[in-house]
Amino acid sequence: MGDRFRITLAQLNPTVGDLAGNAALAKTAWDAGKSAGADFVALSEMFISGYNTQDLVTKPAFARDCMAHIEALMAACADGPALGIGGPLLQGDKLYNAYYVLKGGRIVRQVLKHHLPNETVFDEVRLYDPGPLSGPYDLGIVRVGTPICEDAWHEDVPEALEETGAEILLVPNGSPYYRGKFDTRLNHMVARTVETGLPLIYLNMVGGQDDQVFDGGSFVLNPGGELALRMPVFDDAITHVDFEEVDGRWRAIPGDIAAFPDDWEQDYRVMTEAVRDYFRKTGFKKAMLGLSGGIDSAIVAAIACDALGPENVRCVMLPSRFTSQTSLDDAAEVAEKLGCRLDTISITGSVNAMTQSLEEVFAGTEPGLAEENIQSRLRGVALMAVSNKHGEMLLTTGNKSEVAVGYATIYGDMAGGYNPIKDLYKTRVFETCRWRNANHRPWMAGPAGEVIPTRVIDKPPTAELREDQKDSDSLPPYETLDPILEALIDDEKSVAEIVAMGFERDMVKKVEHLVYLAEYKRFQSAPGARLTKRAFWLDRRYPIVNRWRDQSG
Repeated sequence: MGDRFRITLAQLNPTVGDLAGNAALAKTAWDAGKSAGADFVALSEMFISGYNTQDLVTKPAFARDCMAHIEALMAACADGPALGIGGPLLQGDKLYNAYYVLKGGRIVRQVLKHHLPNETVFDEVRLYDPGPLSGPYDLGIVRVGTPICEDAWHEDVPEALEETGAEILLVPNGSPYYRGKFDTRLNHMVARTVETGLPLIYLNMVGGQDDQVFDGGSFVLNPGGELALRMPVFDDAITHVDFEEVDGRWRAIPGDIAAFPDDWEQDYRVMTEAVRDYFRKTGFKKAMLGLSGGIDSAIVAAIACDALGPENVRCVMLPSRFTSQTSLDDAAEVAEKLGCRLDTISITGSVNAMTQSLEEVFAGTEPGLAEENIQSRLRGVALMAVSNKHGEMLLTTGNKSEVAVGYATIYGDMAGGYNPIKDLYKTRVFETCRWRNANHRPWMAGPAGEVIPTRVIDKPPTAELREDQKDSDSLPPYETLDPILEALIDDEKSVAEIVAMGFERDMVKKVEHLVYLAEYKRFQSAPGARLTKRAFWLDRRYPIVNRWRDQSG
């Protein structure tokens, strides 16, 4: 039997800016590795600072503080296994995304990220300087090469490491979720093992940061791409992996392959973890939302209860004279099934008072959208008042279809601190409700069973701001609208291409116009959980003032 080398993989949840807390997590992982007889304990990319830091990392005082915490870890972890941890490195006027390898009270290597991603949510070209290609570092009986995140998505860095003597590749990551991301990662990493002939560790972090959720799912591949181990998605985990040298080559001894959930479960988990960590990391304990009796607020209520516990969620029904008894009954049933509090605050008197106060200014005009939006804005005022009084963060409930076309009232139903379903199209809202009714998992703090009544899912969507109003009065049916939106936004298709898919040109042009027109609303909207590569905010950045329209088709 050849030599053995044990690596402890720490798939953990750092908090941006909580340097002491992140260092404590790293020390806990190192202690676990030491107790397990590990030779090396590895943490993820930019772990000491948390990730994604955006421009915070460019503040010299912040970068120096991160480096000071790494120096303290170097001293605290001197007597035991080597420690690998990501963090910024400030050298003169140069700032690097670095991976520190510490052993015996000294820095063995500072690996500097070479390829800096500059797409989707990443702006690393404007934050960091690119580091040079570097060789592997010696940890006694094995030489480890570390392509940092993006470096492993390109051939040159892993190949250079293999050519300079690396025997194992460790890839520390800060890789956030989007639907289908795991397969993309796996395909790239399999290619690297085939090209280099080396085993590869893909180490990701977990946890929510603003709109992004890091989904973990760290894995180990043996040469040729054979999956030797996979850690759970979304959960903190510390796993010990043994590598064995056979005939001069290192291989991972196979370990547990964690179950991998489908897209529906992963999306729901992302929305839940996004809320849970957004509250935990910002210091809020309780949530509240307006519960209308409709499907969007029902799924947000379910997500909030699963994230925080029903005892920490307040729902508020705000009926006007247009609110149906069905909506009142449905809201009450949703709150009852979830086990959360429901308060009812009538806005009828407030609407009448506001309408009367505006009579003179509105004289000579026909009632319309302005009067409808008074209701929505008064609901926003009432909800924010309750939020201020009780210190509960208000969740907003607009789905991606509504956010895309501006079918929402700014300073009204858009009011709130976080939107769990901001990247979930309406047609997926329906299916997500059905999925939640049929499934319950240990990470859900809400009750099992049908928590969203079938009637809520099946009834025609309506804002109930006028008599007999339906969403379809103003918008195409969601079964038509959502594919057009997905083509325009997610796939960046031209009008001509969408018309070729079978949609009427006038309808496509109308939807395109609404999308561009609503940019100013999205600019002021609450952050929300990212589920796709084209979520509104960092993934898709368009000017507010924009006179261009696609004339193709």
